[in-house]
Amino acid sequence: MRRKTFITMLPASLFALKAWAAKTENKPSMKMLIIYYSWSGNTRRMANIIKNATSADIFEIIPQKPYPENYSQTVSIAKKEVDAKYKPQIKGIPENISTYDIIFVGSPNWWGTISSPMRTLLSSMDLSGKKIVPFMTHEGSRMGRSVEDIKQLCPNSEVLEALPIRGGAVDKSEQEIKNWLRRLKII
Repeated sequence: MRRKTFITMLPASLFALKAWAAKTENKPSMKMLIIYYSWSGNTRRMANIIKNATSADIFEIIPQKPYPENYSQTVSIAKKEVDAKYKPQIKGIPENISTYDIIFVGSPNWWGTISSPMRTLLSSMDLSGKKIVPFMTHEGSRMGRSVEDIKQLCPNSEVLEALPIRGGAVDKSEQEIKNWLRRLKII
C-alpha cells in the first residue's frame, strides 16, 4: 500500500517542485540595506519592522556627539542645523555599499526634511544606480521636503515611493508598512 501511494504521489510532487523552482527562478534577488537615524526610538522601531518584513541588512547612524535627551533642546539644535545644512560627524558608514541594490533611508522629520546625521551619511556616500526607499517618522509634517532633499543628495539614484508614519503610531503600523512594501514589489 505504501509503495502504491508513493508512486501515485511522485508525479504530483515533482510537478509542484518544478512550479516552485520556476517561480523562484524568475524573481530576481535584490540585496537590501536599511540605513536609519533615530533620536527618540520611533524611526528605529520602523526600521526594525521593515527589517523583519524584508530580511534586509540594517545600519544605524550614530552621531559622534549625541544630541541632548531633552526634546526642546534637540529641536532647537535641529532647527539651526537644518537652516545651515550642517553635517555633523557620524560614527562610521556602511561597508560594501556597492553590493546593495535597494537602500532604505529612514529618518525623523526635522523641520520638514531629513535629520542632519542622515544628511551627513547621504552626502558622504555614492549611491549612484541604487534604488532609494525613504521612510520617515513625524508628528504631523509627514515627508516635508525630504524626498526632494534626498534626490539632491543622491542625484544618480532612483528614489521610490516614500512612507511617512506618525511617530506615536509606529507600533501599530506593521500592516501599513507591509502594504507599502507590497506596492513597491519588495515583498
